[in-house]
Amino acid sequence: MPTADRQLHFNLFLMGVGHHEAAWRHPRTDPQQAADIAHFQRLAQTAEAASFDSVFLADGVEARSDGGWGLISHFEPFTLLTALAVVTERIGLIGTVSTGFSEPYNLARQFASLDHISHGRAGWNIVTSAGERSAQNFSRSANQEHGVRYQRAAEFLDVVTALWDSWEDGALTLDRATGAFADADRVHEIDHVGEHFQVRGPLNIPRPPQGHPLLVQAGSSDNGRAFAARWAEAVFTAQQTLAEGQSFYADLKRQAAGFGRAPEQLVVLPGVVPVLGSTEEEAHRLDRELDELINPARAVGVLSTVLGVDLTDHPLDEPLPPLPPVTEINGAKSRFELIRDLAERDRLTLRQLVGRLGGGRGHQVVVGTPEQLADHIETWFTQGAADGFNIMPPILPDGLTDFVEQVLPILRKRGLFREGYTGRTLREHYGLPRPAGRFS
Repeated sequence: MPTADRQLHFNLFLMGVGHHEAAWRHPRTDPQQAADIAHFQRLAQTAEAASFDSVFLADGVEARSDGGWGLISHFEPFTLLTALAVVTERIGLIGTVSTGFSEPYNLARQFASLDHISHGRAGWNIVTSAGERSAQNFSRSANQEHGVRYQRAAEFLDVVTALWDSWEDGALTLDRATGAFADADRVHEIDHVGEHFQVRGPLNIPRPPQGHPLLVQAGSSDNGRAFAARWAEAVFTAQQTLAEGQSFYADLKRQAAGFGRAPEQLVVLPGVVPVLGSTEEEAHRLDRELDELINPARAVGVLSTVLGVDLTDHPLDEPLPPLPPVTEINGAKSRFELIRDLAERDRLTLRQLVGRLGGGRGHQVVVGTPEQLADHIETWFTQGAADGFNIMPPILPDGLTDFVEQVLPILRKRGLFREGYTGRTLREHYGLPRPAGRFS
């Protein structure tokens, strides 16, 4: 429920030259910028000047048959976020890394390094990776079963957090007089032996400035919600209606309470694609321009991969064919359900569906004036559906500039968003405590 001092959290979701499927084809973007580090540095600096809590990078470990590069940058998250860290001072830096195709020791070291380099601004978006093609890049013929992926992720988190804690605060002494580099009694092996991992420890880098980099999660399936309730401190999510958002928000906070966590220890951030214009007509014109640039064959191919159903020969102007029950889906279950429900609720043809998904891949797309978007954000925030939003501009950099210059002033005037930072670390931006080390 809203309180007098509760304010919005905003995360900027960085995605190439925009989140719309056809952003790279629009005349207001330069697709070459997806390979230019200066483009991302400018975006991060713009978001920091506006006091966004964080920037966020999605990631995957597969390429589509046509390259699929229009939506993404060419850079993996640690390299890019480190480059952003050196040109910013306050904004959080969240990167996606899969528990399915990583090792806990390497990942713990990488995020600890990023947290030290950025002086306490690192965050990890935890994914389990659904794609079969991803698995085939890591010496597997197929991906693990959905439930097994989350079991592996839970053990992965146990190991990573233990490694971050393996150096107690203050263990690094650097005593020149005695020659003691560290207090050996305060550096611990973790001796983990589990179903998926065996890790001795300790980590070879001192405890991160935040204790633990911020833990973020983005799955909404039953397994995903349970995992988020146990581990996540911020959740990126996708719901289409206010009622769906309220249901997800209440359920997640309730499950978190079952783990002894207070509601404010978990920040819920739905994604929203702001298609803005000075008038409704202007906003809808931009929306139409982008949708008309969608390549239907490519979009249907992507949708087939997401749903796990081959739609390449299905007529564009007919509804979806019967889909299998979600229990038979081994991919991203929550996104499967979202797309199925959207198609059924709005009685969409395949052509209409790929158009609706082109803007944000299932996230809310708000087409309208800055005032209308501010109203939408305020409604979700005050009516128990969100603690803030994951902002996904359809085109970049213009979409971010429009949001910062036209929407944020309205929200600030309403007392819903801060004028400037009050903390320096990502945890401080989200109002979250620094966790105590388990060996302290």
